[in-house]
Amino acid sequence: MRLFLRLAWRNIWRHRRRTVIVVLSIGLTLSMMMMYDGMMAGFEQAIYGNAIKVLGGNIQIHATGYLNEFSQLPLLPLTDDVAAVKAAQAQPFVLAASRRINTGGLVSNRTGAYPVGITGIEPEQEAPVSLIAQHIASGRNLTAADRDMIFIGKGLATAMNVAVGDRFTLAGRGTHDQMRTRTMTVAGIYDLGMSDIEKRTVYISLVEAQDLYGLTGQSTEVVVTLQQLGQEPSVLPSLSRALPGYEVTSWETNYPEMKKAIESKNGVMDIFSVIILIIAGIGILNLLLMAVYERTREIGVLGAMGLKPRQISLLFILEGAMIGLVGVAFGVALGLLFNGILGSTGLDYSKFASMTEYTALISGKVYSTLGLEKLPQRAITVIIIAVLAAFYPAREAAQNEPAKSLHYV
Repeated sequence: MRLFLRLAWRNIWRHRRRTVIVVLSIGLTLSMMMMYDGMMAGFEQAIYGNAIKVLGGNIQIHATGYLNEFSQLPLLPLTDDVAAVKAAQAQPFVLAASRRINTGGLVSNRTGAYPVGITGIEPEQEAPVSLIAQHIASGRNLTAADRDMIFIGKGLATAMNVAVGDRFTLAGRGTHDQMRTRTMTVAGIYDLGMSDIEKRTVYISLVEAQDLYGLTGQSTEVVVTLQQLGQEPSVLPSLSRALPGYEVTSWETNYPEMKKAIESKNGVMDIFSVIILIIAGIGILNLLLMAVYERTREIGVLGAMGLKPRQISLLFILEGAMIGLVGVAFGVALGLLFNGILGSTGLDYSKFASMTEYTALISGKVYSTLGLEKLPQRAITVIIIAVLAAFYPAREAAQNEPAKSLHYV
């Protein structure tokens, strides 16, 4: 086998220019896919990571039975929410953990009534990682001691025609499904650039929610924010073991539509990348097919020396595989270089944040990762396509008769 490897390595460089062109096409294709993977991972952190912060953290801890009634926002209190917070804070990659109460209700004034989700929060604990706390358009954020104060989105403020200091009625569903109402004063208005989300949720202090909805000293949820999107599988198992009897879930379970959107986007690119690699594989097929015709007499000599057809075929398959390997090595080096530069400098997309609601969650620069998320499967795909592209030339070479090949001119 060592002899075949040496012969294959020598043969691919006999026509250096053609080999370099094919290697460049494979390497550039792979490096571009690595750049795409790196940038998409950066965008996922910037967009989906921020969306998860708005929706309720990377991981949520609930009482048993909560998920069965998730759409109803059941007021099932945690047995020991303080212990759950401490267990979460002890895990790696955790930035913050805080208690919440979630219920549904209505806000109303002279302009009309609007259905909303009502979330009682611990403002000081959530502020360092809260996207809404970082996008206050007017007024101020809530404090833990706030009573009869509410924090709303710009979309809802515009719909209700209210400003900071104005008052309106908040009605929410309590523990026994009775509606509890209170007149609230607008403490602050946040602006995410996403009107639909801003109309959907209002925030009050946790102590206010506990008093209003009959959950004195209790909460229905602990939200856990991680350093990065994708770290959930590293935290979930150990956190679940630390909190037996609780439902510990990630955003993928609670917001499956977001997971499906990410998977659909990645699936389309996977198909597109295979098509591009097949085009590059045609270059390998062309290179080796030309080599078969140019080396007809050499193939005849190899046959006359005793090499069997399958051995001659193996030689050409090895040549295709080696071209693929060289292309992978070049592509990985180039991709790491590009992504390293983009990961350190970042790309400023803040000017495009107002173009669509999808990009509104981008706050500042987007930093690329190294693009290693899908590198193994990308590299394996390149090698497989390179080997498959070599099969037809290898078959043609193996079918040459030695006597006829030796007299080929």
